[in-house]
Amino acid sequence: MNFAFFRTLLVLGRVSNLPTVWSNCLAGWWLAGGGNFEALPWLLAGTSFLYIGGMFLNDAFDVDFDRQRRAERPIPSGQASLATVWIFGCVWLSLGILLLFLIGTMEGALAIVLAVFILIYDATHKFVTASPWLMGACRFWVYIIAGAAGANGLNGWPIFCGVALALYIVGLSYVARRESFRGPIPYWPLIFLAAPILLAVFMNCGKFLPPALGVSAVLAAWAVYCVWPVFFSSEANVGIIVSNLLAGIVFVDWIAIAPGASHWLVPIMVILFGLTKLLQKFVPAT
Repeated sequence: MNFAFFRTLLVLGRVSNLPTVWSNCLAGWWLAGGGNFEALPWLLAGTSFLYIGGMFLNDAFDVDFDRQRRAERPIPSGQASLATVWIFGCVWLSLGILLLFLIGTMEGALAIVLAVFILIYDATHKFVTASPWLMGACRFWVYIIAGAAGANGLNGWPIFCGVALALYIVGLSYVARRESFRGPIPYWPLIFLAAPILLAVFMNCGKFLPPALGVSAVLAAWAVYCVWPVFFSSEANVGIIVSNLLAGIVFVDWIAIAPGASHWLVPIMVILFGLTKLLQKFVPAT
């Protein structure tokens, strides 16, 4: 395998966003009691393969659209054949499900549910205007799978925080649609970016509130930095805005675990954010 083809695989898998999948897993797992450390490698690997498979199949489903509007993508540019992308995508998706079954039957069954949502999103997102909600649902199921892998099993916290993450993804995805469909970025979906902050305010009290508010302030500052050009620039670069908002997913996960998080999780979240931004310099996030 030569370097050019290897990089093509990285671009097809949009691997620069993988650290945000890992932060999803760590947050959902910790909210369900953590522990069960032997499940973590399978959880991280399984969800990573599901994500990569979904990204490969996204390009496979979008081939006709990309030939017209995104000729630089791997398939229309001739860097990878359509058949190869279909095969790789299906293999990654299947492998992700298999690895999550190694944790337990529930995790494997939930992986199948996630895979179905991924396929529905990939097949419909270019012509279904509500597709951002499907994308949000995909990240929600990552939280649920991670919660099921925790020592205490799935409880309300991964569910509530997964919903907040899903709403953040909805806001982000409506912005991302403007990469393919020209026109002004709508303002109203940006409201959803505040969902994790609202959850932190209403779900935490006492000694748990200050750390939640502290990380919420970080997310708020980052979100304002990301969307500032939408309001004050006549030529907002949608790709940069979306890439930065994708990196902000790590802050959403950090808010979820901020109240009482183990000390070792905080630097990991910071590292995952930095790693996301670093990888985006080499592999496009969108």
